[in-house]
Amino acid sequence: MAENRSERGAGRRERLEAEHQPEAVRRRLLERRGQGYLGDAILGGIDGCVTTFAVVAGAVGAGFSGLVIVVLGFANLLADGFSMAISNYQGTKSQLERVEEARLSEERQIEEIPSGEREEVRQIFAAKGFSGETLERIVEVITNDHRLWVDTMLAEELGLEVEGPNPYRAAIATFVAFLVVGIIPLVPFLLPDLLTSIRFLASAVATAVAFFGVGAAKGLILSRSALRSGLGTLLTGGTAAAIAFVVGALLQEAFGTA
Repeated sequence: MAENRSERGAGRRERLEAEHQPEAVRRRLLERRGQGYLGDAILGGIDGCVTTFAVVAGAVGAGFSGLVIVVLGFANLLADGFSMAISNYQGTKSQLERVEEARLSEERQIEEIPSGEREEVRQIFAAKGFSGETLERIVEVITNDHRLWVDTMLAEELGLEVEGPNPYRAAIATFVAFLVVGIIPLVPFLLPDLLTSIRFLASAVATAVAFFGVGAAKGLILSRSALRSGLGTLLTGGTAAAIAFVVGALLQEAFGTA
């Protein structure tokens, strides 16, 4: 047992050492930007699955035919997916515009009061524990590069992300994930010669599998436990889907008996 733990520890250390070689570090830092769209895709996929399953559940409760359920489902899928993508685009674009406004402001301040801006750099890095000649050298290096100077003030003073995600790519990631995962609850209703109850059960199971799959994929990409991440997403997404189903059923019962 102890030997197995020792072997696992040695293997983990070897992997860590390989991941921290200069070329591996450089590659990982360059690739890290691409993960900025992972959150958009995860959110789009979960939201697509939840909203589509909610439509399916409500339509089944109302006793609609399979054709009507498919029509309502696809209409919701396209409309909500597009709306969510547009919202994400506008939000991401607004963040970039905020960064650009702050950049222009910092550039004006550097031009008008460079000594004051140098003092800000000095105090920022002094607070990190640098002092003496090392601190002055850091200030000199940063303030000798205009773009680096501005980027440093944006990140360190204002806490802004200097290079945010592309609004178009964020919107596309959201929309594609919304469609791909959101269509899963509808698939059983595209199959012929099945009872509505069987189709709904298959839709619920497929939705649960989709939630787990999205979470597991997130875990793998982020080098975390795929099982734990999958179960976490299944729990949160399943809870949202259950709430949508219960609310739809209660409303249907209320209107149906009115």
